[in-house]
Amino acid sequence: MGNKINDPIARLMGLRYKSHPWHGLDVGPDAPDILTAFIEMVPTDTVKYELDKASGYIKIDRPQKYSNTVPALYGFIPQSFCGDLVAQFCSQQTGRCEIIGDGDPLDVCVLTEKNISHGDIIVQARPIGGFRMIDGDEADDKIICVLKGDAAFDIYNDISELPLTFVDRLRHYFLTYKEMPDVHHDELHKFKVEIPHIYGREEAIEVINRSLEDYKRHFNSLEDILNNV
Repeated sequence: MGNKINDPIARLMGLRYKSHPWHGLDVGPDAPDILTAFIEMVPTDTVKYELDKASGYIKIDRPQKYSNTVPALYGFIPQSFCGDLVAQFCSQQTGRCEIIGDGDPLDVCVLTEKNISHGDIIVQARPIGGFRMIDGDEADDKIICVLKGDAAFDIYNDISELPLTFVDRLRHYFLTYKEMPDVHHDELHKFKVEIPHIYGREEAIEVINRSLEDYKRHFNSLEDILNNV
């Protein structure tokens, strides 16, 4: 974000004020091979938390009324955006021309053997694949990562190497977490979620790179403002 980030005053401001998780955190110097990921939820959460995009605080989206709990650390990649480039890639891979980006940061699931007690944290994660998820007509990819240095999961380099039980568990969660059993049958089309493809590391890297470029294009004016503070 320009040379002014090295200014002593800028560094002190960073110590006094918490960075916005989406815009203020850096994806990391080794991205996309190693990513900084911001974690919103952990497997023990019985409430769905998500980022309040305006303030940068974590908010309660809704209580989990039913039995679904996220089976991995769940969050997003800072300074990413699911826009035109992500949508175009989804369209190319599915042959569907109506796809648009969902306008959110790119989601990540991070696999680890450790019990992490709460979200609102940052971790170093290594992408190994992803789910090409379509929510209505919106591209809503889920990048699957392993926690860097994790004793059990850091041995995996591609999602194809994971035990199928882990993949099935994640897939089931994302296909059902928006289902509301008390919604009338005629209204279920509003919650239609599908996962046409599960892809490996190479495609995950492509989606990540596109989301990082989408962010630069979408928030270019923000970058210009910050560079001139």
